[in-house]
Amino acid sequence: MSLISRLRKNIEGAAALEFAIVAPLFFLTIFTMIGYGIYLSASHAIQQIAADAARTAVAGLSETERKSLANTFIQSTTLDYAFISRDKLTVDVEDDVSNLNQFTVTIAYDSSELPIWKLFSFALPDEQIKRYATIRLGGI
Repeated sequence: MSLISRLRKNIEGAAALEFAIVAPLFFLTIFTMIGYGIYLSASHAIQQIAADAARTAVAGLSETERKSLANTFIQSTTLDYAFISRDKLTVDVEDDVSNLNQFTVTIAYDSSELPIWKLFSFALPDEQIKRYATIRLGGI
């Protein structure tokens, strides 16, 4: 019997070989799912902070007062969100030029220190998370 025909009939180690072929793709997919889960959690937290800051800022009578209220809210509240650091938040409050009865609170977050950027994974979104909340003044 030749060496090649003996090797074809020998199936010892086939599972290990199959695992070695499939494992990198499997782990890449798992790490990507973990990375996107952390990113979406941080993104949702930033959206919630923007909405809360906008609800706080609605009490202001001018753009400057609304900006002050939103920044005070961000600095004084306890941010109990995983992966969110207060010093990485940038808050901007501005009136809508097309509709003077509403204003927008925009929060940008530098997520470069999240652990997901060090994962071996597929492509991930931008490191800058930017979310906003628009509030109408004076009811309908």
